[in-house]
Amino acid sequence: MEPALASPTIDRRAVVSLFSRLRTASGQANPLPFYAELRSMGDVVPAPWGGYLITSYGLCDQVLRDRAWQVPDSGWRARQGDGTRWGARSSREMSRTMPALNGMQHTRVRRSVGNMFDRNTLPVLRVSIEKTVEKLLDRLTGELRDGEADFSSIVSEELPMSAIGGWLQLPPADYPLLRSLAHDQVFTQELLPSASQLARSDAATEQLEAYFRRLVQERRRAPGDDPVSAWLRTWDGLESDQEAADEAVYLLALLVFLAAPETTATLLSTMVWLLLEHPLQLGWLRAHPQHIPDAVEEVLRYDSPNQVISRIATADTTLAGVPIEKDRMVHLMVGAANHDPAHHLDPHIFDVRRKASHLSFSGGIHYCLGAQLARLEATTLLTGLLRRLPGLRVSAAPVWAPRVGFRRIMELRVARS
Repeated sequence: MEPALASPTIDRRAVVSLFSRLRTASGQANPLPFYAELRSMGDVVPAPWGGYLITSYGLCDQVLRDRAWQVPDSGWRARQGDGTRWGARSSREMSRTMPALNGMQHTRVRRSVGNMFDRNTLPVLRVSIEKTVEKLLDRLTGELRDGEADFSSIVSEELPMSAIGGWLQLPPADYPLLRSLAHDQVFTQELLPSASQLARSDAATEQLEAYFRRLVQERRRAPGDDPVSAWLRTWDGLESDQEAADEAVYLLALLVFLAAPETTATLLSTMVWLLLEHPLQLGWLRAHPQHIPDAVEEVLRYDSPNQVISRIATADTTLAGVPIEKDRMVHLMVGAANHDPAHHLDPHIFDVRRKASHLSFSGGIHYCLGAQLARLEATTLLTGLLRRLPGLRVSAAPVWAPRVGFRRIMELRVARS
């Protein structure tokens, strides 16, 4: 199939209007018509604020796997100027973490952590996550005796925080503050953050930096069997300068924490919402629990927690016949690409029996480190729900945060039939 080239007649105002509507309550409740509208403009659409929007699955996958495309690292951000969003304190700090590193810098940090959630780690985490799921479902069941309950705050927000906090051996008393800071910090990674959102992200980043620097120093003084202590031992062997080793471990701890509570919480709430809205499929899953992992993958395809991934051209190039200048940013519209009819049959249909690929964990060398942990949390939670709450139903429309890049269900009211 020939790629649909970007149309030179695209009205800038039409693209601006589309993203404005996408941020509204109705746009967040169902972004698919807006993504279909965006795809109709072409596979490569000029972004009104500069750069390009990539809408097709094939091109997004190609860019993610091609090392000629890089992430917006600290050097690129500095070239954009202090007065831009890229000069914000939160942006500068994130540019030092692994997802914003290129070349040998990225390779070095990635090798230092290896496969964090491997065959040895996941079974241990599974036991802890299963216990947490049971406790959270106990609490949810108790709340439902009095009528409605918010699944998002009781379960979805708590499980990822407990999983990553427990693994890093953080004090549970710190979880509420850390979760709140993570929700504020993510604005620096949004597609078009406002000045007020960047200010919130900057403030959250400052507090998170202080917290995780203290954590590294505490583990330096009293090392244990936790990941931070293990990273310190690794980096002491890589760096002759202890301060440089501590800095590398601080950035790892910050990244691993930030990657968990925001996106996984959204995955869990979205999973429950979609399945409760499709009771026949939920019933089929209850009879065929071996397909629970397939259902989780379909949730990730149908409504990805992260809808936009950005890359930078390292040289003048072309995509689908459209010239892309060196240093230009492209936004990979994952939410639209996962619904590309050229790649998926009937992509608008949610089908837990579908076995289809998706780009929701990115791709290439920057494939999500925590993908297996997120899958484990989702499959464990869904297994518990199918067993314990057969009569669960959505009692009110979900409340979504007005975002584009990072989806978030802020409230999901449920009840029992």
